[in-house]
Amino acid sequence: MLKKRIIPCLDVRDGKVTKGVKFLGNRDIADPVELAKFYSDSGADELVFYDITASAEGRGIFTDILKKAASTVFIPLTVGGGIRTLDDFDRVLKCGADKVSVNSGAVADKTLISRAAKRYGSQCVVISADVKRDNGRFVVTARGGRDNTGLEARDWIRYCVSEGAGEVVLNSMDADGVKGGFDIEMLKYVCEGLPVPVIASGGAGKPEDFVRLFKELPWVDAGLAASVFHYKEIEISSLKEMLNKNDIAVRL
Repeated sequence: MLKKRIIPCLDVRDGKVTKGVKFLGNRDIADPVELAKFYSDSGADELVFYDITASAEGRGIFTDILKKAASTVFIPLTVGGGIRTLDDFDRVLKCGADKVSVNSGAVADKTLISRAAKRYGSQCVVISADVKRDNGRFVVTARGGRDNTGLEARDWIRYCVSEGAGEVVLNSMDADGVKGGFDIEMLKYVCEGLPVPVIASGGAGKPEDFVRLFKELPWVDAGLAASVFHYKEIEISSLKEMLNKNDIAVRL
């Protein structure tokens, strides 16, 4: 049985880790390199770095922070934000990332995923979708949640997987930062049956939320969270012990 992964997410803005609620009201928390090392030492299975304003500001992702973090941690590192071209993929991978996450860039260029998968392999290409409810539909947003693309999330993610995306991160904007639990309804509708690993993001507030996620949706491969880890409301070692006691396989 594949072990479930626990993944802290570091949203980086102006060189600091930041966090808001439903993509609004962000406040700075910590130095990203120091926090990445802390999580690596604390038992995190992977790390996700997002440059949360790169797409909105139309600039390249932070490379100096990425290089320092990659040289400090020894667990897989996924990086996203402002990924629009194959050159962006190349630059991020050369800085030490193991996987590259793309959202707005894939919406703007429907060929980006297939071209990246052919050049670097599907295992390097992650489709990250920021999804919210809109008049009874689950729709994809772009540019850090600023733009409603009108794309139906289930269809869009399946298209991206068919183009070569090797992993999916589904982030519920409705649940983001609210700490009321993962968006089980959205995850089930949008991602059930996909042939690639699925990472659930948005809504974790307590260890029991991870237990519910993996019990109700056993095909979900990983749970991703930010503020509950940043503020030490959940310790990764204690979380994994709880999951293990609930017969959910994790790397202890």
